[in-house]
Amino acid sequence: MNKSDFFTADAVKPHFTYDDYCESADMIASHLGDFRPEVLLVLGSGLGFLGDRVEARTCVNYADIPHFRASTAPGHEGRFVFGELRGKRVAVMQGRMHCYEGYTMEDAAYACRVIRLLGAKTMIVTNAAGAVNTEYSAGDLMLISDHIKLFDFGPLWGPNIPEFGTRFPDMSNVYSPRLRELAKEVAKEQDLTLREGVYMYFPGPQFETPAEVRAARVLGADAVGMSTVPEAIAAAHCGYEILGVTLCANMAAGVLPQPLSGEEVNEMAEQSAPHFSSLILGCLERL
Repeated sequence: MNKSDFFTADAVKPHFTYDDYCESADMIASHLGDFRPEVLLVLGSGLGFLGDRVEARTCVNYADIPHFRASTAPGHEGRFVFGELRGKRVAVMQGRMHCYEGYTMEDAAYACRVIRLLGAKTMIVTNAAGAVNTEYSAGDLMLISDHIKLFDFGPLWGPNIPEFGTRFPDMSNVYSPRLRELAKEVAKEQDLTLREGVYMYFPGPQFETPAEVRAARVLGADAVGMSTVPEAIAAAHCGYEILGVTLCANMAAGVLPQPLSGEEVNEMAEQSAPHFSSLILGCLERL
């Protein structure tokens, strides 16, 4: 593509049409009978086991769904689990798509739009991230109050799909104040420490540099990570009420002297799984 062609209609044409989303939704629906989800759970590192707790479950592999991308990140199984969890009809994503896997933000957000077509109105999205706020500690849980995205095109880039939402959606309250208050009540009942802060998106897969972490702190970020924001933007566009929860799996680069590793993130995610899952299940029960 020539530089002069970059902003032509073909260059901004989305990968997917509304019919593509409907085709994916119809295929999934054919496996579900009369069941329709009311809540979408997007599970980050260390929480995939929640899908195994779903009752009367039906599993649908991403690879079998038209237009779906594969999930290649370690610990991400790559399937939906549909069924009952804490009295709610759920669609659980055991594995998500990240842009660092070679996907666009539209790819990363594809699933939340498909599940919206099946009837879900609430999305609970989780992730493991690096703590930027020096008052935080590894293992802390953080409610996402807002996010910062300065990199890459967004999931709404290109012609709008009006069946999902308006061309210029408001982003003032992407993360529902009502659901955040509900989560705080659950955390208090469970005697869990729950932070609240701003999540900043970096595309990855490399960890952030110390200079980038310092810049993120100046911009008001409390944690940095490589997921969640593509889904959250698309979900807000198509009308979900969203709860975002971050596990601060490590201190971000430069906060402590040791180097970072993916193994460290996965180990902390496993260690924190009991109280992380307890919070998510408590919130689900109270919806």
